[in-house]
Amino acid sequence: MIYLSSENIFFPDVSFARHDGLLAVGGDLSTERLLEAYRNGIFPWYDDNQPILWWSPDPRMVMFPKKLKVSKSLRKIINSKQFEVTFNESFSEVIRHCAAVKRKDQGGTWITDDMIEAYQTLHDMGVAKSVEVWSQGNLVGGLYGIDLADERIFCGESMFSLESNASKVALYHLVQKLLGKEYRLIDCQMYTPHLQSLGAEEMPRNEFISILKGS
Repeated sequence: MIYLSSENIFFPDVSFARHDGLLAVGGDLSTERLLEAYRNGIFPWYDDNQPILWWSPDPRMVMFPKKLKVSKSLRKIINSKQFEVTFNESFSEVIRHCAAVKRKDQGGTWITDDMIEAYQTLHDMGVAKSVEVWSQGNLVGGLYGIDLADERIFCGESMFSLESNASKVALYHLVQKLLGKEYRLIDCQMYTPHLQSLGAEEMPRNEFISILKGS
């Protein structure tokens, strides 16, 4: 494991990551460092009681947009138009909802105040994007992530749902937009059964890096 200086924007090769995916510790959440991280298959994940931790797991959880699994019940909800969906209209609200949602087996949130500030800056630059799901004028679901437009990869960070299926509706509409722009994949980072049920799959890290680098 490598300790990063806050002065230099540097990351070791992802092959140096531990077996659990932890690559480096320290540094900062500057715009330059975050962009360097995502463009090299690395992301921050830590909580308030830890230093900044940088990860690059192997295998990598990804979703090919064409492989999104849409159940009959979800299709019915989408066709009913019971939700209104917008893009990039309430990024701040989405990330704060993602930070507040309680998750199984997690005592707190990894979306710290410093993370929120850093990703808001990326949003203001047009790099961090959000999808919002509304019901009767209320925000009930959504997701956010980093849009690597040149690489045609969307790095999903987090999603939330205050009404049943709202986050799935957000993902569905994100996928439709990405398909229209011929994006290659969505980076889901780490395995969860929920992501797998939606069509995500694990991929060797070297294959993910190869796609990320356009090889």
